Amino acid sequence: MNLRTKAPGETTVVVGMSGGVDSSVTAHLLKEQGYNVIGIFMKNWDDTDENGVCTATEDYEDVIAVANQIGIPYYAVNFEKEYWNRVFEYFLAEYRLGRTPNPDVMCNKEIKFKAFLDHALRLGADFVATGHYARVDYVDGEHRLLRGKDDNKDQTYFLNQLSQDQLARTMFPIGHMDKKDVRVIAEEAGLATAKKKDSTGICFIGERNFKEFLSEYLPSQPGEMQTLDGVVKGRHDGLMYYTLGQRHGLGIGGDGDPWFVVGKNVKENILYVGQGFHHDALYSDALLASKLSWTGTVPATEFRATAKFRYRQQDVPVTIAPLENGEVLVKFDEPQRAITPGQAVVFYDGDICLGGATIDEAYRSGKRLDYIG
Repeated sequence: MNLRTKAPGETTVVVGMSGGVDSSVTAHLLKEQGYNVIGIFMKNWDDTDENGVCTATEDYEDVIAVANQIGIPYYAVNFEKEYWNRVFEYFLAEYRLGRTPNPDVMCNKEIKFKAFLDHALRLGADFVATGHYARVDYVDGEHRLLRGKDDNKDQTYFLNQLSQDQLARTMFPIGHMDKKDVRVIAEEAGLATAKKKDSTGICFIGERNFKEFLSEYLPSQPGEMQTLDGVVKGRHDGLMYYTLGQRHGLGIGGDGDPWFVVGKNVKENILYVGQGFHHDALYSDALLASKLSWTGTVPATEFRATAKFRYRQQDVPVTIAPLENGEVLVKFDEPQRAITPGQAVVFYDGDICLGGATIDEAYRSGKRLDYIG
């Protein structure tokens, strides 16, 4: 199915508008190209602050201003229940297990390209569009998810769970552009959001302290901070507050190299630390992952590709072996630092994002690293 051959004037596109410059320019460009555009603001979280002010109100006011400027209908839809059930409960469950979740990946999979897409289709939309820096094309009967042109902004890492059905109904109008050019378009068009700062961080945490936020939902369980040899180096505030490779917040002084988190023992509530950025315990040569999702054809045999284990990382060459139980074994050409359970491993063939999975375990020389969890 390739709906992209329809004329713009016969095509309805529902744009997810966040109140930021990227989604504003997305809606503007589609309107300029002749599409029938509807703007929708998604309210995914009750973000009322301590003064009773809902911080989403300002964003929605910006959506209204931009929609009025470019002449499109707009409204808000509330996905707070869906977000809580599908994203936030997952987020808390992963931290209870001592893992480090990636709520942005889950939000794209379950909210922006599921709940929102379903809502748009009920409105009679042909496509949804967002301000993500990614691209979609259609080759040999298959939709492909491609990296955004701007390497510094490419967001395919967070979109790795999208399926053929979702890609078939998705547009990324700014994916072929650099961020600076998006700003220029916004300023030339006089959009209200042209100079608005980009939002950062997880939407439900916002500007708040992460540790304080998490403690509102999960009880902290302080415990010992030890080396892998069992030498006690101090106390930790709760395993959920730390991630592999973390340096800050350990409170370990003294001479020599800085200290880093090298592992966790959830059963014994021990945080393992080691000295030096390149501590041997942080390196592994393979990982096991589950919850696989392929953007296109599902591979049946071992193959070569590149992979990322975190958003800002350069791709590294890997060998990917799909297993009969639906998991995947990923072997690295060179040892990699801080492979973190709960995070996404995302696979690429050049510019094509092949899909991704959730990291469960790290291995070195065929042995599972029990202290990494």
